[in-house]
Parts: sequence; structure tokens; C-alpha cells
Amino acid sequence: MSFYSQDLVEEVRSGSDIVDVISGYIKLQRKGSNYVGVCPFHNDRNPSMSVNQARQIYHCFSCGAGGDVFKFVMEYENLTFPEAMKVLADRAGVTLPEQDRSREARQQADLKAQIMELNKLAAKYYYYTLRQPAGKQGLDYLLGRQLTRETIQKFGLGYADKYSSSLYQYLKSKGYSDQLLKESGLMQVDEKRGMYDKFWNRVIFPIMDTHNRVIGFGGRVMGDGKPKYLNSPETKVFDKSRNLYGLNLARMSRKPNIILCEGYMDVIAMHQAGFNQAVASLGTAFTQQQSVILKRYTNEVLLTYDSDEAGVKAALRAIPILKDAGLTAKIIHMEPYKDPDEFIKAEGTENFQKRMDEAESSFFFEIRMLERQYDFREPESKTAFFRALSGKLLEFEQGIERNTYIEAAAEKYHLTYEQLLHMVNQTGVKLGGLTRAPAPVRASEQKRKKAEDGSLRSQRLLITWMSSGARMFRNIRKYVEPEDFTDPLCRKVAELLAEQLASGKLNPASLFQYFTEEEDQQKVSAMLQGTIPMLSPKEEEEALKETILRVKQTSIAWQMEHMDPGDAETMQNIIQKRREIEKLHISLD
Repeated sequence: MSFYSQDLVEEVRSGSDIVDVISGYIKLQRKGSNYVGVCPFHNDRNPSMSVNQARQIYHCFSCGAGGDVFKFVMEYENLTFPEAMKVLADRAGVTLPEQDRSREARQQADLKAQIMELNKLAAKYYYYTLRQPAGKQGLDYLLGRQLTRETIQKFGLGYADKYSSSLYQYLKSKGYSDQLLKESGLMQVDEKRGMYDKFWNRVIFPIMDTHNRVIGFGGRVMGDGKPKYLNSPETKVFDKSRNLYGLNLARMSRKPNIILCEGYMDVIAMHQAGFNQAVASLGTAFTQQQSVILKRYTNEVLLTYDSDEAGVKAALRAIPILKDAGLTAKIIHMEPYKDPDEFIKAEGTENFQKRMDEAESSFFFEIRMLERQYDFREPESKTAFFRALSGKLLEFEQGIERNTYIEAAAEKYHLTYEQLLHMVNQTGVKLGGLTRAPAPVRASEQKRKKAEDGSLRSQRLLITWMSSGARMFRNIRKYVEPEDFTDPLCRKVAELLAEQLASGKLNPASLFQYFTEEEDQQKVSAMLQGTIPMLSPKEEEEALKETILRVKQTSIAWQMEHMDPGDAETMQNIIQKRREIEKLHISLD
């Protein structure tokens, strides 16, 4: 997790009441023994997030998000664990030890900090210059693009004047060395001119990371100079492929999607129009790393690339990258306009919202672009298109999703579902990538699956009871051992709870540190925050006894199924356990 000791982590946790912390981000209301609020991790208006003060955990019953106070701060602020630890420690008044780093690591950290400071100073210089007589051309350009002064300030826009050494002279006057200025990416060096400014005669767009720190710059030339747009080079703090312009603002939008634009001005215009979930890649093609970053904040990305041929190609390159990251991609059509900035100026925000609502599925966009390569007047060409379409349909995993798209595509191209399904099957067999539709599940298999689901529910419910308090845990442990849980995750949670109680105290919130996978963390939070049936004390006791018996019986059945048939001793032990269960008298007094 980090270099912090477990004792220190627990000290910070105990000083960070989860209700107090989360209340600083979202509004919570008391409901029974818990607090509820609107989950900030998915688009919702209803209070689906429950915060349990006694157990110091939260769980959203809609999207599954859940964890302890560290997890909430990490997710909401997009921080690493050490960063979240520092935020909460500062809040709780706990002093953290300095990291024991090597000399080289300290030097690298110092260099990054110095470059960050230089960037901050440069951003202030450009911002100041824009508002001086020397920056009039830049300010006129931005105002001419119908940006308000408030928007210009919000994005920290600036101007590099027409002289190629203005920033250099300013930073040298502040005592910075040529070596550091070169490392920062703010300067260029050649034999003829020596060191000079990277940006001059350009409107400046500071590029921020998600913590609102300036990590680089983009510059738009005034006049007809080349290149039109120029970006900072790669530095110790700036990696184009791992950052997105505007994400520092868009990540806080809490909108159901993120809009991916081509350029800085599109992002700024979108934000000014109220679409504050807009971002753009940084002068390069959209990357896999950027798609992974977007997945932290949304499940759906709307593409607004330019409607020209280059924009279409960029969209077609981005779609599979987004899909690989588990994101749904849709395309916003802006015809007859070139880009969202142009569209909004001509048609307004309401019409752009309509285009967003009507955004086209990436699949249908891809096959519509595919159509352009074929002549439907020629039978051979038309057949070749349907083969290509079948190949695209094979990209969907077998099941409901593929069948849904086959139905939709068949309707679009005036085929029957059976005709297109047959072609998809044929294409799949030829490509060797299709397993035909599975045979219907037999009734016996359905019954077995239902029994497995019921068994898992019983095990998870028992974990909910076990984590509710030390007395309840001790009562259940008289009859159930961790190894009685056949579900590996439930067994691990039961083992950890047992270890906690043996050391003196149940602490459910601390369990999350043992699970690194997001899916496991969500399942654990669901168990720990699970709802125990609202019954009378007598009815609850009967329900608990029944659950214990079901877990024990499932354990015996699992052991029977997985034992070596020739192992007579194990068989005798299992039979003995089964007899004991049949005679088991459970008392929870």
C-alpha cells in the first residue's frame, strides 16, 4: 500500500470520521442508523450511497462503488494512497514521516518541483503579458473568438509577445540557471541564437494536471506562421500521452459522459457554453493511456472530432482504443459545421445538446464509414460489404449484445435477422473466431446455477452478520469456521475478521487494504454494508440459524464434490461432519 506503518494508517483513519469527510464533498442525510447521499461516482439524482458510521465504510447500491475513507478520497480526488493519506493526515492533524528516498530520487523530485515552479511562474508571466499593450493582438484574437474575460481567466490563457527572448530574460532575472531552463522545455537552444523562448508571438494555453498544476503549454501562432499550434516538449513533468487538456475541470463535472474534442479552443468554447465535461488530447493522436485515464471518470465518451476527412480518421482510430478500455463510444454529428465551437456559435447550446442526445453508436458510425468503400449497385461489392459487416459484428462477444446489434443492422440494411445471423456464423467459422450460439441451458443446469447463486447469497449475508459486531461474530464462530466458506472472497474476509477479533477489535473499514482489485473491493463493501433483514429479534435469530445451516451444508457438498473418491479417510470425515450438521442445535444466546 505504502511505506506508512499500519499503526499510522489506523491513527489517520481514527481521526477521519467517514461521515465528516464525505460530508465535505456531498450532502448526507441521516436515515436510520446510516447516512445517505447522492453517489458522486455515477450520474444519479437519487440518494443511492449509504455511509455506515459504525463500520466507517460507504457503499453505493446502484453503481457498486464502496470502501473506506481512504478509498473515497482517492476516488473523488483521483489520488494515490500516499496522496490521500497526506490529505487526511493534514485534516486530522497527524504528522507523517518524511519518505526515506535515495539521493537520486530526491534529486529527481527536486527537479520536478523546480520545473513545476518554473511553469507556474511562466504561466503568470504569459497571463500578465496578455493584459498589457504587448498582448493586445492575443487578447483581440481571444475576444474575437467570442470568449468572455471570465473564461479567459478560468483557463489562465496568456500571450507570448513577438520577441523571442522575453520569457528567457524574465526567468534569468529571477536567478534560474540555463540548465534548468533547458530541462523545463520552456526554452530552445541552437548554435546560432543560443537559448531562446520556445513560444513567441502566440496565444498561450497552460496545460494543467488533475491537481491544477501547470505541467506544460500549448501555443497558437498569431498570423500565418507555422506550425499553427505548438506544444511543450516531453519533460520530467509533461507526458502528452498521459494527460488531457481540460481534465482538471471536466473531472469535477459529474456529468454522465465526457466529451472528447480535437483542440484547445473547442474545449474552452464547450466549457463556456456549459458543457464542462469537455477534454482534448494534446496535439497527438488519442492514446491507450488517455483512454485508461478517462475510464476513471466515466463509462461513456462522446467524440466531437472535426467533420472533415482528418476528423473522421481520428474518430475511427480512437473508437477501438476507447472500447479496449471498457468505454462506450458515441459520435456527435456537427454537419454542416466543422467543429463544436463553430456549431455552438451558429446553432446555440440547446441544439448542440440535441446533437449530444442523438449521438450515434460507434458501431453504426464505423459501418457507415465502411459503406463508403463499397458500391451497392454492384452485387459483388454489396456482398463484400455484408461480409465486412459480419466481421464487425464478430467483435461483440457472443450473447445478447451481439444479437442486439445483428437485429439492428439487419433492420438498417433490410435483411432478416436469420439472414444476417447466418452470414455472421459463416464468416466466424471461416475466420476461426466464432463459437456458435450455445445450446439452451438444461433445466438441471438452471437448477444447479440457482442453487449456487443462493449459496453465494447466504455466504455474503453471513459475512454481513459477522461484521456487525464482536458479540455476533463470536456467536457465529461457534458454528462456522472461515474454511466453511466455499466462495474465496468470503473466506478471505472471514479469515481477516477472525484475525482482527483475535487481536482485540473488529475493524471492518481496514479490510479494503487487503484487496487490490476494484471488483473485489466493491463486493467487500457490499457485504460489509449489506442489509440485514428487518425482523423481530426472534425472527432474526431463526433467519441467522437458517443461514448458518445453509453455509455449512454448502461446505459439505463442496467437499464431497472435490474429494478424491479413493480417499476413504476423508470420506469418513465428511460423513461425520454431515451427521453433526443434521444434529446441530444452534443457540445464539
